[in-house]
Amino acid sequence: MQNIIKTAGVLLLVTTMASCKKWVDYQPRQDYKVTDQDYLRSESDYRTMEVSVYSPIQWLNQAVPIGDIASDNSVTGGENASDVLGLQQIDDYTLTPNNDYLTEIWRSAYEGINRANYLHQFKAKNPAGMAVDFPGKDAMYGEIYFLRAYYYFTLVKFFGDVPLFVDKRLTLADSRTLKRAPRADVYKQIETDLNNAINVLPPAASQPGRVTKYAAQALLGKVLLYQNKFDAAAAMLENVISGPFNLVQDFGSIFLQAGENGPESIFEIQYSNLSPYYNWGAATRGQGNYSVQQCGIRGLTGSSPYAPGWSTNLPTQELAKAYEPGDQRKAVTVLDIEAYKAANPQFNITYQVAPYKNTGLYNQKYLPRKGETSGQPELNYLNNFRTIRFAEVLLMAAEAYNRGTSPNDAKAQQYLNRVRQRAFSDQLHNITASGDALKQAIWAERRLELAMEGDRFFDLVRTGRAATVITGFKSGKHELFPIPIQEVEISGLEQNPGYK
Repeated sequence: MQNIIKTAGVLLLVTTMASCKKWVDYQPRQDYKVTDQDYLRSESDYRTMEVSVYSPIQWLNQAVPIGDIASDNSVTGGENASDVLGLQQIDDYTLTPNNDYLTEIWRSAYEGINRANYLHQFKAKNPAGMAVDFPGKDAMYGEIYFLRAYYYFTLVKFFGDVPLFVDKRLTLADSRTLKRAPRADVYKQIETDLNNAINVLPPAASQPGRVTKYAAQALLGKVLLYQNKFDAAAAMLENVISGPFNLVQDFGSIFLQAGENGPESIFEIQYSNLSPYYNWGAATRGQGNYSVQQCGIRGLTGSSPYAPGWSTNLPTQELAKAYEPGDQRKAVTVLDIEAYKAANPQFNITYQVAPYKNTGLYNQKYLPRKGETSGQPELNYLNNFRTIRFAEVLLMAAEAYNRGTSPNDAKAQQYLNRVRQRAFSDQLHNITASGDALKQAIWAERRLELAMEGDRFFDLVRTGRAATVITGFKSGKHELFPIPIQEVEISGLEQNPGYK
């Protein structure tokens, strides 16, 4: 789909609510106003609304850098201590409930849920009470339920217990009526949505970026792994492993424009610059991938293929040292700018050293490149997020088999070593350990394979290692991020422990 998400406008559905009894018979249509009664009358209406359910998944782009900045993989960087202050607070563990990055994640996820719920509410009959049937409608709803599950999974990872509603979209009348649902209930709903999606989704996408049965199975496997349901996770992930996916030989090619939606891709969040975006007031809500600009090298000039950026989300030297000699993933994941400059004098590179928390390293996977943006350059990079890759499915299955009720370490080794054989282009680095040593090796491999893709913090939390790995992390508090202050003050939600 480069570009069902990318080219359709956001559909805003507005309802007019009467506040006084004397207006109860007022019909907005008498004033030529478009209301719910005028919409969802055709397949085209439903399809357009479906695209709008995809849109907020793009707006979650800051969830990826946060997943590494909050861990030991990267630091915020930037111009100074007050630059991108919300990310600095996450990096330094000086978090408060007044954090614009976390607020945007909360709002974007619930916007997606509200849009999904609107379509769910009118699945059988439209707002006018008419049934609208068309070929592929069930599969379309599979996409809707996958997306709703994705939004809730994002929320539960970041915030734990969150308001749970699925029957309809919320209106102003619902303000202060919802409470935070237990995390177990949210996960139960996520599983229900994904199982419903699996039952109706096709195995192949009609357009790049559309959700498939395999994407739903992969996400469900991840959701089960996060709940320590290892036997169920292994069984679910086997469906994907036996599917049409494979590891590409050249690891670096995955993150090039030509590598988007490739044979290793199970689900990617699509971005483009087909209609250039200029709105700095909603920087993360365009069709382009704003986080790419953040990763770029400040003040970069010369004839290299890279474009300049803001020196944010800088990989740590400790991450770079974690790679063994011969591991091709290191050069693809972290760019040592001084080494690159010395090796390529023909590019005549000059740049500004990252002023704050400089590590000398940059996020190579999503480093901005020339010719991949348009309009307002900072807002329109077309780089897709490789959200679920086949390599991660192999590593999730390896962990599930290793930690299952009756561990199958032979299978776990097989899947782990498929990933390592690609990384080293040989079998000399295969892992033969078993039991806890194998588990530690799988966890280490997840870090190396998925570095700078937004998983590290959540992996450390779900496996209970965060307090021993992350500087400033306090057990009993930092497993979750604070609920945005507006939701506490206006909606009356209870704050997470330690943030009051």
